[in-house]
Amino acid sequence: MTTVLAPVAGRVVGLAAVPDPVFAEGLVGLGTAIDPAREPGTAVAPIDGTIVKLHPHAYVIVGDDGRGVLVHLGIDTVELRGEGFRVLAAEGERVRAGRPVVAWDPALVEAGGRSPMCPVVALDALPGTVGALVPSGAVRAGDGLFLWH
Repeated sequence: MTTVLAPVAGRVVGLAAVPDPVFAEGLVGLGTAIDPAREPGTAVAPIDGTIVKLHPHAYVIVGDDGRGVLVHLGIDTVELRGEGFRVLAAEGERVRAGRPVVAWDPALVEAGGRSPMCPVVALDALPGTVGALVPSGAVRAGDGLFLWH
């Protein structure tokens, strides 16, 4: 079993609340979403593992067990081409859960007309294997978010 940590501080709202049907309908995978606090902060590694994909607005970390977790910082933020984000790690780097990966400001994302909502997705998870540790409510970056059985 893997405990996936909250990558950002905010309020857990679930994937259905994400204003993007690809995430909201679970097409990317199972997980949840966080409506982040509107202040500058850092997004942290949700699990121990290797950063296999790293963009300013999104990253994937794969654990030693082969399980990958996607963290997407905001919706349509790829269009920002890295503006407002600062990468704090490197693709291929091994990280411990809770290590800062990207610095960003959700308020700036929102001010630019985009949702700062953060989907956190257990990639390739089978139905029934992801359970809510925190189904809703406030979380801090590094708090347990969901369990992956």
